[in-house]
Parts: sequence; structure tokens; C-alpha cells
Amino acid sequence: MFKETNLRALEGSPVKMIAEDWALLTAGNEAHFNTMTVSWGGVGELWGRDVAFVFVRPQRYTYEFMENSDTFTLTFFGGDYKKELGICGKVSGRDTDKVKETGLTPWAVENGVSFKEAKTVMVCKKIAVSDMKPESFLDESIKNNYHGDDYHRIYVGEVLKVYVAE
Repeated sequence: MFKETNLRALEGSPVKMIAEDWALLTAGNEAHFNTMTVSWGGVGELWGRDVAFVFVRPQRYTYEFMENSDTFTLTFFGGDYKKELGICGKVSGRDTDKVKETGLTPWAVENGVSFKEAKTVMVCKKIAVSDMKPESFLDESIKNNYHGDDYHRIYVGEVLKVYVAE
């Protein structure tokens, strides 16, 4: 069971939630969705709105879903389910049924999909996209995160709803 809460009332560090505990980024609908592990991104305020931003490489299967969806979810497990999140970060949904492989239980929520095992869920509406470009990096060492021309697309989503496990 989940209860709705305010993003600004969440306990814990968003940096830790994303960078150390990881999250699942999911786009699509209950009938057809894909999820992937994210450990880069952020939560904050932009343009007077509470937002989350995530990074997706164009070759990822989730990219197609992000492009074709108005909403996405970020699902946080509080550091639990690292093995399952590892699978979702390594295998492609094109070739593998991630739900079957991980045993996670999809949950249809607000025109999107999350997972019942979650501790925290953010439902986001896409409000902006921007493509990373190598000439934008002021610190040349950032390019070490890329091999070839696989620069991320940044998705900014307004956080519409936040749910926490009861």
C-alpha cells in the first residue's frame, strides 16, 4: 500500500537515493512499458516547479518509450533490490522480460508504471528535453563517460505525484 505525500516532505537525500541506492526509470503504459536502472539524475526546483531530471542514451530501449510517453516514473527501493536493479541496468528489454527476470511486480499508476516493491515513487510529466553535446562540456574529463557518439538525452519532468510505502 502507498500513500501520497509531498516531494518536499520526503526524508533522505535525493543524491543518495539516485547515486547510491539507484532507481528504476519507467516509461510506457501497463500494457507496454520498459524500465531501466538509473544512477545519474537529480531532483530539485526549476522554472518554479518541483522537477526530476534523468539521462537516457539513444541506444537504450527505454529511450523509445521516453520519446513516446508524456509521463515517466522514478521508483526508489531504498537500497534494497540492488540485484534486481542490476539486471534492469544490464539487460535490454528488447531481448529480456525484465519483470519475469527480476520478479518485480508492476503497478499501474497515474498513466505510467511503477513497482509494488518500491519505497518511494515519483510520477513525472515531461516538460523539457535537451541533448548532451561534447562541445558543452567545460571539463574535458567528462567525455571519458562516453564512447563514440552515445551522448545522453536529458529529460526534465515535473513531479506531479509522490507516493511512499506505508
